[in-house]
Amino acid sequence: MSSDENHPSGDASRKRSGSALHMGPRKKAISSNPLVLHGRHFGRTVFALCNYPALLTAGVLRLEESPDSPIEDYPADVRREHTVFMALVDSYPGLLDRLTSGEEEDLIHVGELLGKGASGARGDDTKSLKSAVLEWLVPRGQAVIPPLSRNIKSDRGFNHEATGALLCPAGLDWSDAETKESLKSGEIAVHGDQWPMFLYAGYVYDPEDPWKGLLRSEILIFGFKHVFTSPSSVDKEPKATRSGNAYLHGMKSVTKGSLAYIATQIRFSLSSSSVFSRTDTVTDSENFYHSILDLLEDPEESDEVNDLMMWWTRRVFPNSSSSQRSISKNSALSKIREK
Repeated sequence: MSSDENHPSGDASRKRSGSALHMGPRKKAISSNPLVLHGRHFGRTVFALCNYPALLTAGVLRLEESPDSPIEDYPADVRREHTVFMALVDSYPGLLDRLTSGEEEDLIHVGELLGKGASGARGDDTKSLKSAVLEWLVPRGQAVIPPLSRNIKSDRGFNHEATGALLCPAGLDWSDAETKESLKSGEIAVHGDQWPMFLYAGYVYDPEDPWKGLLRSEILIFGFKHVFTSPSSVDKEPKATRSGNAYLHGMKSVTKGSLAYIATQIRFSLSSSSVFSRTDTVTDSENFYHSILDLLEDPEESDEVNDLMMWWTRRVFPNSSSSQRSISKNSALSKIREK
């Protein structure tokens, strides 16, 4: 991303560009500012890889210049950007009024605070999962052979049997020596939209039914609970502890953004890359994140996605009203809800 994109002060056409839904500059966040705290949760649960000043600037411009334009009139990339923008202003009371009544400098400052929170949370989770993921590579009680360092990642990725098997793209055979060597050497380049085996339940991919088990693996559940309900909850019954991020933000269901976020974090923690960067062509993390969200937001996949999200919420937040069983057909309540 160019320096101009990181400092959105160019002309209106640049502000309307799709650059807002790409990562801005990396900043460390340690703050109690409410906008920073909101950015931490919003990045984890709605959209992780934003340039927030550009997102806010472009969103306000669209509202001012085309307030009555339906979202369907925009190109696909702008539709997603505007949807994220509206989700952001709707989730923080008074934010839209502040953005539309203040000066551009204030708008950019708000964006920088939100971005500071999102990037800080992402950095904290990346650091925490780097060592935690090693506990989830093999069944409890078994040792990872050869051992993996908790602090150095160079021996992960396709350089190790355990992490390589999990990162191997679905459809490729990790047990094939030639495939394994080609992945290790980089002769086979893995792009972000080539999903790894660890996304699948039991790490088994069915080419005849690619939805089967997708995004239902044990390692994803462990990672989600580690980040959202607390590291200590991984081995216990699902419960959002008072210190967990979900409890602190009133989160009672798994969101599409949070699922894509955890999948991206786990994928990076298994890789040999040491720094989370959108320019890293080895992990291609940004493309991976977008490809997961594309699927989860595809209207044509709504039946499978709704079933998946309900499954997740029941696993992580079993006491939430969102996870309760569906209403019986032809019941009095179902008739009332139909009105």
